[in-house]
Order: sequence, then structure tokens, then C-alpha cells
Amino acid sequence: MTAKKGFGPKGWTPDRLGSLAGKTFVITGANAGAGFEATRIFLSRGAKVVMLNRNVDKSAAAVTSLKREFGEDADVTFVRMDLAVLDSVREAAAELLAKTSRIDALICNAAIAQVATQEITVDGHESHLGVNHFGHFLLCGLLFGRIKESNGRIVVVGSNAYKMGLKRIQFDDINFDNKYSAWDSYAQSKLAQMMFAYELQRRVEAAGQNVQVQVCHPGASRTSLIRNNANIITRLLATLLSPLAQSAEKGAWPEVMCATEQGLKSRALYGPTRRADTVGPVGECRLDEPALDREMAARLWALSEQKTSLSWPTTETGTASEIDASVSQ
Repeated sequence: MTAKKGFGPKGWTPDRLGSLAGKTFVITGANAGAGFEATRIFLSRGAKVVMLNRNVDKSAAAVTSLKREFGEDADVTFVRMDLAVLDSVREAAAELLAKTSRIDALICNAAIAQVATQEITVDGHESHLGVNHFGHFLLCGLLFGRIKESNGRIVVVGSNAYKMGLKRIQFDDINFDNKYSAWDSYAQSKLAQMMFAYELQRRVEAAGQNVQVQVCHPGASRTSLIRNNANIITRLLATLLSPLAQSAEKGAWPEVMCATEQGLKSRALYGPTRRADTVGPVGECRLDEPALDREMAARLWALSEQKTSLSWPTTETGTASEIDASVSQ
């Protein structure tokens, strides 16, 4: 697919946003990096933001900082959630549903990357796949009803890594027990997230449900994502390349756009459009075929339901090939 900017030479910017008063945005991993910057943008337009974060102290500090910037009346709160622990995801979803009457957009922003050695979550999942995909898969399913009631959106923050690594889901060794690779396992997890999003789009459309699902990527942004987990060589490389990256604020623009902009395509990928889609104006990027493999996506969906003990609350439960017959292309 050919990349298109779609929003003029400067691409999409927050200047396109009007008032977001009355809107509620839920963001995972929002106490730092792109998630924090997205929160700032939403609050600056009068929205309510609920952050789903693992670290309580950092979340409290983030809320304090935001209220200092936007005033004590700024409607920003957090719910503790650890995506690596599925019971924590269930508890957070229950708490969120109890206190939030509408969700205009759920932004799946949190991620881990380049974990140096294999780590297995308490639920038995390789950490990249467990946090980046299974945790978000469960969260989206648990919140789907509230999002549907609000005619809302699900925004999946992917990565250009989806078209690197193995370019497939390694079903025969999903946890990389035979040969662990920090890069390949991360790439698999981001591919899984994107495949899930496009499969969910197909199922939602086939069921006639008014929920938008959008996919974006932040490009190369100056955040702590790699520095927190990678081995020393990868961290040094990230530091050396940092001057070539864009700010965390610009890295947040694609997810803010996907949560608010009207008229976006469904099977599309949005993000920076220059220097191999790493920086530059935000618009539509090239979408490579691995993310659109329907047979693999259907298999991943079934595995994800099994691993999370979740039966998705969509009315359409057929395979991707069965759904395809009822979805207009």
C-alpha cells in the first residue's frame, strides 16, 4: 500500500483538535513517554483521562504534575494495572467500569521492548507477548461493552517492528523457549497486537457494531521504552541514535489522532511518514502484508481467547474467512 500524508504537507497535528469536553479517554502506560504526552493533549482540550499504570508512585507524581500544569480541576486519575498479570487486568477493568460511565477511546499505549533475557509472566507467557498483546487483548474485551455503549474507539499502538523479525507468529514455540531473541520476541508481540486490531475491525464490521478500531505507531521517539529493559549494547545504540529521533510529544500525535480524527480508514496504519516512517508529518503509512494475514489472525485470536480465558463479547464469532464473506472490501 502506498503511504499518504492525507493532512497536507505538515501532516496531522493537534491544531486540528477542537474542544474535547465531555469525552473520556483511557490510556495504558500514561505516566511517562508518549502516553503522558497524549494525556497532556487531551487535558488541554478539556477531556477526562483515566490512566492505567503499573507504578503507583510514578502515577501519583504524573497526576500531580498534570494538575499543576492544567489546574486542580483537571479531570485526570489513575487505576493501577499490571499488564503482565491477567488478574490485575481484570481487577483494573472492574474498577474502571465501576467509576467510568463512558469510554470514548481506549488507547493501548503501554509496552515493553527489548527485554534482554527471556522472562515469563505469572500466567506463563513470554513477557513481550504477555504485556503487549495478551494483557491488552483481555483489557479490550473486558471494556468492549462500555466502549460500544459510547460509540467509542479502540486505538492499538503498534510499531514498525511488526515487519521485521520473523514476520509471523511462532505458534510452535510461542514463548521462544528453544532460542530466545529480544528482538524477535518484541517484533512478534507488536505484530500480534496489529493482527488483533485488524481482526477485531473485521469482526466489529461484520457484527454491525459502532466501534472504531484504529492502528498507529509512534515512529522513533525519545522515550524510556528501550532504556528500561534492553541489554547494554542496545541501550548504548539507542542513546547514540537519540538525536535523530523525535520528541515523545510528537510520538503521541498518531494515537491522539486515531482517538479523535473523523474519516480515518479502518485497514490502515497511521504514524510518521518520513525516513522509513520513523519521523516527520503524521499520516497514512505503508501497511505490509504480515499484519493482514487473516488465517494467522484467526489462529491468534483463538489462542488469545484461550490464554486469557476470555470469550469476546462481539456477536460475530466465526473465523476470519467466514467473516470475510460478509465484510465489504
